[in-house]
Amino acid sequence: MPELLTTDEAATYLRLSERKLYELVAAGAVPCSKVTGRWLFPKAALDRWVAAGLASLHLARAQPPPIVGGSHDPLLEWALRESDSGLASLPEGSESGLRRLVRGEIAIAAIHLHRLDGDNPRANIEAVAHAPGLHDAVLIALARREQGLLVAPGNPLGLSDIASVAKAKARMAQRPPGAGAQLLLLSLLAGSGLSPDALRPVKDTCPTGADVAQAIRAGRADCGVATRAVAAAAGVVFLPLIWEHFDLVMRQRDYFLPEQQKLIGFMRSGAFAGRARELTGYDVTKAGEVRLVN
Repeated sequence: MPELLTTDEAATYLRLSERKLYELVAAGAVPCSKVTGRWLFPKAALDRWVAAGLASLHLARAQPPPIVGGSHDPLLEWALRESDSGLASLPEGSESGLRRLVRGEIAIAAIHLHRLDGDNPRANIEAVAHAPGLHDAVLIALARREQGLLVAPGNPLGLSDIASVAKAKARMAQRPPGAGAQLLLLSLLAGSGLSPDALRPVKDTCPTGADVAQAIRAGRADCGVATRAVAAAAGVVFLPLIWEHFDLVMRQRDYFLPEQQKLIGFMRSGAFAGRARELTGYDVTKAGEVRLVN
């Protein structure tokens, strides 16, 4: 069977009448795209749709609470307050946010994912495109952020990159498993040909980048991965490593809700751009743009 199905092929595959399939298309309930005047249905997306238990147009779902979960970010936290969106924050890490979004426990997941093969620019897109239960998701750009190594003032160990951290046996602050910064650390290790065993991790994990900075300031860690904005706020040295995409994921049906629209509209404002410049380490030229529609 081909990877892209026509309407009659998709109806047969799903064991639906073509009329019922057109009703699902009109309701935006089934993954499909219109190409040169006709509907095409990606077979892989249909498989995820069925596996997620969403084959019925009449499936009732409770409205998720107005919470932004996933990764923590200073610019996002500020925007949630200043936009008057009414959205609360529950920062627990990128992968945790996606799991909560699938379960309907949050309205938006903030993510910055990384891959061991180094294909980081498309990591967010690929993860959402293939996530079971997110066939109806939309990915919105918030910013590109600069990530790097945070070290104590004066950089006493002379660190420069992940390889130098391993060589100096520096105490590395760790983020929880599934957090975007921890995924970035694993990606950087893989790119340097190192294993996680090459590092000297600090025992207690740091929930956010600000906690990484505090651990360094308090002398409990020599270094850790976080953003330039976090380093600037904490007064520690920032050693740049990579620019990454920081995106928001939500259900297509929730995109037009007042809370989401207030936040997205604010992300396109001059005030948002000005705050990004003040915090440093952000590129918000494409804030609010759609990067993916599943």
